[in-house]
Formats: sequence, structure tokens, C-alpha cells
Amino acid sequence: MMQTDLLSHFKTLEDPRIDRTKRYPLIEIIFLIISATISGCEGWKSIRDFGLLKLDWLRQFLPYENGIPVDDTIARVMRKLNTKQFANCFTSWIRAVTKATDGDVIAIDGKTLRRSFNTSDRKSAIHMVSAWSTANGVVLGQEKTAEKSNEITAIPELLNSLAIKGCIVTIDAMGCQKDIAEQIVKQKGDYLLALKGNQGNFHEEVVSFLTVAKEADFKNVVHDFHEEIDAGHGRVETRRAYAIDFKKYKKHMPEGLKWKKLTSVVMVETIREGRDFKTMDMRFYISSCAPVAAPLLGASRKHWAVENSLHWTLDVTFREDESRIRKEAAPENYAIFRHIALNIIRRNTSIDASVKRKRHMAALNDDVRTTLIKGLN
Repeated sequence: MMQTDLLSHFKTLEDPRIDRTKRYPLIEIIFLIISATISGCEGWKSIRDFGLLKLDWLRQFLPYENGIPVDDTIARVMRKLNTKQFANCFTSWIRAVTKATDGDVIAIDGKTLRRSFNTSDRKSAIHMVSAWSTANGVVLGQEKTAEKSNEITAIPELLNSLAIKGCIVTIDAMGCQKDIAEQIVKQKGDYLLALKGNQGNFHEEVVSFLTVAKEADFKNVVHDFHEEIDAGHGRVETRRAYAIDFKKYKKHMPEGLKWKKLTSVVMVETIREGRDFKTMDMRFYISSCAPVAAPLLGASRKHWAVENSLHWTLDVTFREDESRIRKEAAPENYAIFRHIALNIIRRNTSIDASVKRKRHMAALNDDVRTTLIKGLN
């Protein structure tokens, strides 16, 4: 029987079923769902179909003495499985198989599972806050919240599960909070937080100071500057970053004194030009990193990898927004299964294909599926 270290991290999960209903071991159901999700299955019926058709292959890893459970059994287990325990098992696994990268930009962002609402239970769609390692291309962890406005409470819980020492944590304006910045520093990480109107006077102080400084070409304001220009497909995008040392100009932004280890204040200007259009966008950030414009601009750009590499892939390739799994804990548990599958697929470098193609190949070929499963141990 083949061995995979993947399963060892999920053996501590508590089975939510009473003893007399445990005809199918929990670890077998877990492995069935992981394998089926890698192979393009979405939903309990298709997962059961996969199990019936690929039972011989599954038995290379686990006994499956009683065969494959019916879809209702799979659904019932997923509804009752302790999500917090499952998320902890996920974190244990991904920590074991992913090398910590010094200077990694960890992007934290939330995504609503749009069709996970349940009108019969008056349950709104759930919101998952995820941490994405831009250096390793994997999900590091996730935390469920009832809605986007609750990200502020979910982010500290998520951070507690992460090893962020030596990393830069990027968060959009919702997570730009003093307590969150302090927690990141306590965990020996650095932060780059988008600053918007939710920070009131501090936002006004930063915008006013940097806007006036820019209008005067930063005369008498010591700063670091970096510019990047990308051209292609009939458009040109110019990005300019201005970084200043907060300590030198703190009297102009006194609200910043309340923030732990605030070192840099950053303005990023983005200009997009085409044949018949021109747009300009200005963003402001605060950071515990040194006021060096190039890496700060790089970190701000890498933050959007969570949108392109994670959220977009889950929507388009895994069809997450179309999923009608909605009862009890099942939506968030299956979201974690998608993250497991995505991590396994993305980390594979031996098969030169997109995530979508790898899933299709795994559905068609047992050897491809085995390569993926055993490749991230």
C-alpha cells in the first residue's frame, strides 16, 4: 500500500459520528474528497461517483474495506466535521511541506462564498479570510467569518495560526487596525497595510502631507522613489512609489505615533494609458519596513496575487461561487478541501500545465493523480 504523509496530518481529526454509524473510516472519506476535488469533482454525488470508479486506485493508499459511502453520508460528515480542528490539521500539513521563505509576502484577504447562503436557516453567505504565500504559491491558512465586516475579528485568529517571522504581511484597508499591526510585530513579522478613510484623522494627515509634498516635487521632504513601466496590448502602465521615513515627519502625522513600529509611509501612483483612455489611481500605505520604495511597491503589487492566483482560480477553475453546498459546517469545510487541492496542484512542477489542465489530467489518468498526491508530502 502506498504511503503519503498528507494523511498523517488529518488522523487527529475527531469523527463527529457516533460509533454505530462509523462504517466508513473518517480518514477514508477525507482522502476520497481530496482526491476527487483534485480530479475536478464538485459536490457530494460526483465525489461518490469518483470513488466508485476509482476504488482500486484509492485502495493503493487506504483499505476501503466497506467500499465508498453514499453521497448523503459524505454530506452528513462534512456538515458535522469540526471546522476549527480541520483548519488546524490543514495548517499543520502545509507548514510541514512548505519551507518558510524569509521576506515572503503573505497576502491576507477575504472572499465571500456567494451561494453558500441558506434561506431556510436564515444563514447568510459565509466569508473566508485566507492567507496566501506569494513566494510559495500556496494557501497558508483560512478563517471563517459571517460576513466581510467581521474580517477585523477573523484576521487576528488567522494570524495566530501562521508562522510569519521574517515575512511581510499585507492586508487591505479593512485590516488596517492598530491591534492587527501590533500582533504582526509581536509575531516578529512586518506589515504593509492599505490606509483608507476608515482610519479617520490618520488617513487625512497622511494624504494631506504626501499630496502637498508631491505637488512641490518633494522639495525639502526626504524620500525614496521607484518607478516601473509596463507596456503591452496597446496600453502602458506606470507605477510610482514614494516612501518616507515616518519618524522624520511624525509631527505632520501625529496619529501615526499610536501604531506599533510604524516606520514608513508610502504613496503609490498608478497611471494607465491607452489609445483612447487615461486613468490615475493613488493609494496610501503604512509599513513597519524600511522606507525603501522598490520593495514596498513590490509588496503592494504582490498583495494582488491573492486575487489573481487564489480567488480567481477558485471561482473560475473550482467554480466555488457556483457551489450550492450550504448546510451547517459543510461550506467552510469544503472551502478548506479546495485549498488543499489547489495547494497540491500548484506546488507540482513536474507537470507543465495550468491548474485547470492538471485537474482534467488527474481525472483521466491515475498516474497523474498519484504524482500530484505524492508530490506534496
